[in-house]
Amino acid sequence: MPATLAQAHIDAFCQQSRVRAGSVIISVFGDAVYPRGGRIWLGSLIRLLQPLGISERLIRTSVFRLVQEGWLRTEAHGRKADYLLTAAGQQRIEDAARHIYASSPPVWDRRWRLILTVGDVTARERELLRRAMFWQGFGQLGGDCFIHPSADLAAASDALLTDGLGELLHKLMPLLAVENHFGNSARDVDMILHAWNLEQLGASYTAFVERYRPLLEALRHQAGDTLGNEHAFLLRTLIIHEYRRLLLRDPELPAELLPHDWPGNEARIMCREFYRRLLPASERHLDSHLQCANGDVPAARELLHQRFQAEDPFADLPLPGNH
Repeated sequence: MPATLAQAHIDAFCQQSRVRAGSVIISVFGDAVYPRGGRIWLGSLIRLLQPLGISERLIRTSVFRLVQEGWLRTEAHGRKADYLLTAAGQQRIEDAARHIYASSPPVWDRRWRLILTVGDVTARERELLRRAMFWQGFGQLGGDCFIHPSADLAAASDALLTDGLGELLHKLMPLLAVENHFGNSARDVDMILHAWNLEQLGASYTAFVERYRPLLEALRHQAGDTLGNEHAFLLRTLIIHEYRRLLLRDPELPAELLPHDWPGNEARIMCREFYRRLLPASERHLDSHLQCANGDVPAARELLHQRFQAEDPFADLPLPGNH
């Protein structure tokens, strides 16, 4: 039963009319390659991703673009080459990992982060900036103010550089608001409703939970490893990829400013349990198929086993909303 459901999810992904292969590759680098030293032979990457319906040609094209965008670099070994994360790519992977594998939402220091546009910005630049800030989780107030409850403003600037928007930095003013001593004020709530579309984000989280809940329940009712090694790896990749894409749009607002039944909490719980259940078999698959250009098979570092490993009081209990 779990294998059948897992294959259904894999088939659904393969049948998508448009797959953002570059984004999937970044998910694999962050989740599987980085804990094993951050390098992989292109042929090995192709073998890992082809079962998801991503062709060799598309993988090669996407990797080339990621090199151009500053995510990856190459290192030759004879007639083969490894692909490695650049320093900037590694930093972005580490920044994302702190959110993806966190056991709980960040604690709010009650200080809003603001980025104001203070120079002349063309309509095209404004749209590029809006998209870039959206994917960092920033909300927008009016046309000239981006806001976030906990972002690292220096990291936000670095991300704009990586996105090719460095020429706009001199037109932006980052600010850290003074501490808000008034708690869950009507002003905060009103600002949030204007800056973010929480209804849309919540619907995306709900869809994620409902899509994967049947598979998690099936895994709970089976003893031991119930999926083949490859199925476990592919499913782990899809879940982390989809969850990462949701988090990119999530400002991770403090709990006191979110609805009490916020579906993002359910998604976090699900990911933690899935990861624990899929990790052993998926790592066996990587032991067999993740290679460097010189033939080495890099071992996983302790970093991997720190992810989602804290005891979870919700594990093996019915998921919220599941009656």
